[in-house]
Amino acid sequence: MRVRRHRNRRQVTATGVALSLLATVATAQVAAAPAAAAGALTLSVDVSAARHRISPDVYGLNGAEAAFAAEIGQPVARWGGNASSRYNFRNHTYNTGSDWFFENIVAGPENTVEAFVERNRARGAKQIVTVPMIGWVAKDSPSSHPFACGFPATRFPEQDQFDQWDPNCGNGRLNDTNLTGADPADTSVPADAAFAGEMVSHLVDRFGTAARGGVRIYELDNEPVLWASTHRDVHPAPVTYDELGGKGTATAAAIKRADPTAAVLGPSGWGYCEWISSGVDGCALGADAAAHGGLNLSQWYLKNMKDYSDAHGGRRFLDYFDQHYYPQIGSGTDPDANALRLRSTRSLWDPTYVEESWIGPTGVNAPPLQFIRTMKAWIADHYPGTRTAVTEYNFGALDHINGALTQADVLGIFGREGLDLATMWGEPQPTQPGAFAFRMYRNYDGAGGRFGDVSVSAASSDQGRLAVYAAQRSADRALTVMVVNKTGEDLTAPLAIAGSRRSGTAQRFTYGPADLTSIVRGDDLAVTGGAVQATYPANSLTMLVLPRR
Repeated sequence: MRVRRHRNRRQVTATGVALSLLATVATAQVAAAPAAAAGALTLSVDVSAARHRISPDVYGLNGAEAAFAAEIGQPVARWGGNASSRYNFRNHTYNTGSDWFFENIVAGPENTVEAFVERNRARGAKQIVTVPMIGWVAKDSPSSHPFACGFPATRFPEQDQFDQWDPNCGNGRLNDTNLTGADPADTSVPADAAFAGEMVSHLVDRFGTAARGGVRIYELDNEPVLWASTHRDVHPAPVTYDELGGKGTATAAAIKRADPTAAVLGPSGWGYCEWISSGVDGCALGADAAAHGGLNLSQWYLKNMKDYSDAHGGRRFLDYFDQHYYPQIGSGTDPDANALRLRSTRSLWDPTYVEESWIGPTGVNAPPLQFIRTMKAWIADHYPGTRTAVTEYNFGALDHINGALTQADVLGIFGREGLDLATMWGEPQPTQPGAFAFRMYRNYDGAGGRFGDVSVSAASSDQGRLAVYAAQRSADRALTVMVVNKTGEDLTAPLAIAGSRRSGTAQRFTYGPADLTSIVRGDDLAVTGGAVQATYPANSLTMLVLPRR
């Protein structure tokens, strides 16, 4: 039960956003910015430096085809999206919101929350289940047309568009302007924090507590600052700091009462504007921020959760600080789009990267995002100990080698930067190149071979051309090195290995345009004097595996 959303480039004209994106977080294993000039390339790994655990949960997907999920050992799956905001577990009914004419839909047997949990328990994947927080859930509705809907023609006879299969249900717009005056009772019934607690209790009764194999993580609704758009038939008012904070703490407390062993995740904002601003303020710090100590929405959200915890004996009510991340690129695969897609991964970490979309100088003129590092900095300041999550992201073009290169780069960054959890939205089909990016980390040899679980220092003389990530496997102490050739030419570079004696040979596995249907085992490479010389094919992914001798 996941309604797909289309991510279009937003037109924003506000400038000069005052935002304290901290640029002081640095890691030892990567330079501040990729080198720009072409020339001799070098790679280096230090097994003894910058060591930290890579969370397996960064390889998560919102959903996946069963065989592919089993193949990569999908670690985590998420029940979320716009439809989850009004899902009623009592009648298995949800509302599609603006994704599809605000219609109530009865979930089929395979699309209920219980079926989702059962399916992913069987796969061994931990589950994230979104609980409604918007204040309304779908009422009892017919299981076939005509559906109950938020903007019925009987009440709003003139609208820009009606559902061709259900002509009574409109899109809630007239002359490209949102209609007002919808009656929530047409589709929904009130649901407060107690409803969320009952939903969790229901799942505990069915599957046990999180500590005993039940649902591990509960999410506090989905993209709440967009409620006034996606679910404007029941929540037309813009979300304020106080509404988000009050509903968040009340719902988190209800979840923890129903299952004290479960984790809570939020606020799951849609993108940059919700990262910093309430619905009232828009996409810049305004009166709502000023009334809350001048903190942006994310900072205040963390502080509010910490204050609530302090007022309740120090008990933690927020376990993961979660935001969604969609670079404003689209699915194009022309040379310019491909180059931008590969550059855009720098937004996750690079304090020098200037956004090239409406987020940058041509729009709101935000400072460099360094998304993961900023999340961690805000947590350190306002709610230490909270983990980081990105439960929706997608860099696009998963049906193209460029999308695979970008996705492999993203997974390397997630591990290196210490993200705790990530679930891709719009996961690749098993035969698409994007799926092979996951396989390179989770099944590079077809026999369950995985990238290491302890990140170590890795550096490239030009990360923008030849990106490198390294990790050691705890099980056998093998060193695994992922190299992403982002260019259209074969690149030769020596790899120097420090901090561990390595000799003999390195196994080599490559995925690239020469064969988009499989990962190819190449000839082993000699390891001489702690170094490996290799040529990396154009637009390719290469995994080097150096067993411990």
